Amino acid sequence: MPKFVIEREIPDAGAMTKEDMHQAAQTSCGVLRKLGPTIQWVESYITDDKVYCVYIAPDKAIIEKHAQEGGFPANRISEVRAIIDPTTGD
Repeated sequence: MPKFVIEREIPDAGAMTKEDMHQAAQTSCGVLRKLGPTIQWVESYITDDKVYCVYIAPDKAIIEKHAQEGGFPANRISEVRAIIDPTTGD
C-alpha cells in the first residue's frame, strides 16, 4: 500500500503543549477508526509552523477525507516514491 507524507501548515505548531498534542491525536485516531483499516497514521514530526505526517493509505482521497473530518489542514499530500537511508550507499 502506498505511503504518503502530509504537510500541514499550522502556525505555532512547535508551541503545542502535550495536552494539545494529546487532543489532536485523539481526534485523528477517532476519524481513523471511523474510516476503517485501509488508512494508517505512522507518525508525525512537529516543526515551528508545520506538522509533517506519514500515512499509509490506498490513495490521496482518503487522506483528504481524514483531514476534512478531523479539521486538520492538508496543504500538500505527497506520495513516497522511494526511501533511502545510510545503508543505501553500502
